[in-house]
Order: sequence, then structure tokens, then C-alpha cells
Amino acid sequence: MANIKSAKKRILVNKKKYERNKSVRSEVKTYIRNVESSVEAGNKDDASKALVAAVSVINKAASKGIYHKNNAARKVSRLSKAVNQMA
Repeated sequence: MANIKSAKKRILVNKKKYERNKSVRSEVKTYIRNVESSVEAGNKDDASKALVAAVSVINKAASKGIYHKNNAARKVSRLSKAVNQMA
């Protein structure tokens, strides 16, 4: 355990950021799962609506620094490709 006051504060701040980042990542995964399940079910309308919502959540996470911008772009690209390849 840290003895210095600034180190103690840093531990608390890191924990708070970790919890916040974890919840946002979990939310992003949920939206991605929704898109993928709609694609597997073959429901293009639901998939495209879910894609719009997922892209919004992913871009917000990237703008807050939770995801690197290239990582976010890759996720969006893969989801868009999956939806666009539907019959």
C-alpha cells in the first residue's frame, strides 16, 4: 500500500477511471452483440438500426479515450461490412 498522499489519491483515481472504462466497454460490447445477432437472424432493418446505435456508442467511447481511434474505426468498419453484405 502506498504511503505518500499523492500515490494514495492516484490509486483512488485509477480505480474510478477503471470502473468507468469497464462499464463503457461493456456497453459497447452489448451494442456490437445486438448488431451481430440481427445480422445472424437475417433481419436487415433491425441490423441497420442497431448499427446506427452501435456506431454512436463506439465513437463516443473513442472520443473519451476509452478506445483508440483506429480500434473504434475497425469495430465500426467490421459491423458496417457485416450489415452491408446482408442480402
